[in-house]
Amino acid sequence: MLDVIMNFFRKPKVASKDIAANRLKVCIIHDKTDGSPEILEMIRNEIIKIIDNYVEFDRDALEVNITHADAADGKTVSSALVANIPIKRVKRIGK
Repeated sequence: MLDVIMNFFRKPKVASKDIAANRLKVCIIHDKTDGSPEILEMIRNEIIKIIDNYVEFDRDALEVNITHADAADGKTVSSALVANIPIKRVKRIGK
């Protein structure tokens, strides 16, 4: 059981180019939509599809937001996709 939990939290090896490409996609989506409710709902649905394979969670309490950090001059210096996922239990995954 401990192995399942440890494997869940272990980061998969991902090439830095793939990480950069994913970050760019998120930035482009954010720039084009400015975090519109439609895009956030699409992201939420995709997250649900993926994590449902690995854990049981409270779907009603799942929150997905885009947050912004602004500089003193009012320009956005960073944005983040924040997902709050209340996990009930980790599912057993067959090997």
